[in-house]
Amino acid sequence: MKNLLFWAIAVVITLSSAIYQRTTGPTTPVRGSHEVSGEEISFRLIRTYVRPGDAPVRVEVESEDTGGFFRYRRYPSHDTWDTIPLLREDNFLVAYIPGQPAAGKVMYQIFLSSDSKPEPLTEDPVIIRFRDDVPAWAMLPHIILMFAAMLFSTRAGLAAIFRDKTRRLTLITGISFIAGGIVFGPIVQKYAFGDYWTGWPLGTDLTDNKTAFSLIFWIVAIIKTSKNEYHRSWVITAAVVLLLIYLIPHSMFGSEIDWTQEQP
Repeated sequence: MKNLLFWAIAVVITLSSAIYQRTTGPTTPVRGSHEVSGEEISFRLIRTYVRPGDAPVRVEVESEDTGGFFRYRRYPSHDTWDTIPLLREDNFLVAYIPGQPAAGKVMYQIFLSSDSKPEPLTEDPVIIRFRDDVPAWAMLPHIILMFAAMLFSTRAGLAAIFRDKTRRLTLITGISFIAGGIVFGPIVQKYAFGDYWTGWPLGTDLTDNKTAFSLIFWIVAIIKTSKNEYHRSWVITAAVVLLLIYLIPHSMFGSEIDWTQEQP
């Protein structure tokens, strides 16, 4: 009964972290609503797009009297803003964000108006990042293994807290984490943005950095539990570190092209 309860707790924590990762971070669409001439307009502005081509951003606006424009510029850059009218496609006003190379970012803002001054849908511009497609054979194992690592990490932490055996759970966590984060993680990164590793010392990708940081704790935990199958301190520490790391939104400070380095 105790074992079943611990697994249930681990599953709940893992699913909660999965939902949190899904709904946070710089790739999650910006959602909201804005009233234009009495019409409440709901919007969902994308922040990531799989190349090639321009990225279509659609806002449902039923009134044909309502129009607008969008402005954009590359990010980060010293570009001036370009302004382009929105196109009407049935009940939608559409902005086509010019396509960029993989890891290229664009800052954009949509304005709507009917018989009044154009108003922005969002107070601040939205930043969208372009990436290449990642094959399912790389993406699915990466996702499954990373959350398997979270599941077994939590279960190992509970085992350590209540003085159960930790060796097997710690080893499974380490194997899952290495396979998901160190093997398939760089493969996904390579397909999406052209580089296997963009964390320290090559870049500032927080996803890469937090993976490497957490792995250090699990390697130590594996070594400790190989000598004592009831070892507690390093297993608890590694489990807490991994949980805290999963609370950091995915893709923070990820790959991006620095357009400010272009020669004038």
